[in-house]
Amino acid sequence: MKRIKAACICQTLQFIPKEDPDHDYAVSFVKREVEQYKKTLERNQTKYRILEETEQPDGSVMIKIVKQYNTSPVGDYLD
Repeated sequence: MKRIKAACICQTLQFIPKEDPDHDYAVSFVKREVEQYKKTLERNQTKYRILEETEQPDGSVMIKIVKQYNTSPVGDYLD
């Protein structure tokens, strides 16, 4: 029999602005979307650590994140 002792997932997410004539509005929407993503992680009590968050020249936002996989224990992945 096997058991999962610790599990995390490492992701690189890119939040891309929509094609919109008003570029500034699209960029502000992306920033709100990033904040909403973080709030969702908190609300779901998902353990996570953001390794890097960078805004790209086109207004998109790249996030490198390590987060809890399902409800598995995270062990020392987030230390």
